[in-house]
Amino acid sequence: MTTEKKSSGGTLKKFIVALVIIIIIALGFTGLNYYLKYFSANVTGKQEYLYIHTGAKFEDVYKTIQDEGIVKDTSTFYWAAQNMNYTTRVKPGRYHLHEGMSNRKLINMLASGTQAPVTLAFHNLRLKEQFAGFVAKKLEPDSTSIIRLLDSASYVQQYGFTTDNVYTMFMPNSYQMYWNTSPEKLFKRMYANYEKFWTPERKQKAEALNLDPIKVSILASIVDAEALHDEEMPAIAGLYLNRLKKGMKLEADPTIIFAENDYTIKRVLNKYLSINSPYNTYLHTGLPPGPIMMPSVNAVNAVLDYQKSDYLYMCAKADFSGNHAFATNMADHLINAHKFQQALNERNIKR
Repeated sequence: MTTEKKSSGGTLKKFIVALVIIIIIALGFTGLNYYLKYFSANVTGKQEYLYIHTGAKFEDVYKTIQDEGIVKDTSTFYWAAQNMNYTTRVKPGRYHLHEGMSNRKLINMLASGTQAPVTLAFHNLRLKEQFAGFVAKKLEPDSTSIIRLLDSASYVQQYGFTTDNVYTMFMPNSYQMYWNTSPEKLFKRMYANYEKFWTPERKQKAEALNLDPIKVSILASIVDAEALHDEEMPAIAGLYLNRLKKGMKLEADPTIIFAENDYTIKRVLNKYLSINSPYNTYLHTGLPPGPIMMPSVNAVNAVLDYQKSDYLYMCAKADFSGNHAFATNMADHLINAHKFQQALNERNIKR
């Protein structure tokens, strides 16, 4: 009888020990499984960035992750995303990926919208269409949506611009912004920088020239197009300001090239001078209605801090150095022009 009790008690103890071991193993397995799904390295490093478009759903994000091989194990990512409630917290943007990131770290980054900013650096883009195309390669909006906004008279009028002169608002610089920045937010960011640039001191200088910031930038665009070397900009600006004060036509060749929309022209011939365009400064007195290119900050400052002189004429030097021969009278200018025309002929440059 005593032997049977001892045997029964030993069996119970063995059962309890075995049960405890099973529970420990199960908990260990569960913990390991939990760790692997949440904390183990899963991002492959095949892509540097994950782009999530505006309006995307979790299914779209998951498909991108699958198609681009962003994680090693998509099933654990899917499980973690569901358990971390990411499926209802998708935020658009450009996210910087690091090889070896865990599901938890990746999902926390995506759910919080912790984007990697884009550096948008631009200068001297000739046309606003080129600017729109450049931006579209860096940010989510396409060039059409950007141009549509710039061509909206009612929209740009709110900021004091017309569709002709709105391009003067874009100041060459390096900007940090998010990839999913909308055209409207981009516009407001550029306007804020424009307002910051036009300090009271710069506005006073413009007023002293009987110009406003927009007109300064329009003239600066012509100066920039004329000057191959920045050090000549103040002299060129001074010359054009002299012509404006005297009521003379600017007669700036770059405006003809802009009006013709032919940037292969190297020699502005008489046949081009009669083109019917408000940008033809050989026909119309004063400034054109808008800039002929995005002026550099140096060109804008060159207008504001122009070189005082009696120059009224200029011509490219015959040595093709990119510098100009300046003149105060037509007789001297014709001599300079003849030298340059001869140089063009010698090089067989006909247009």
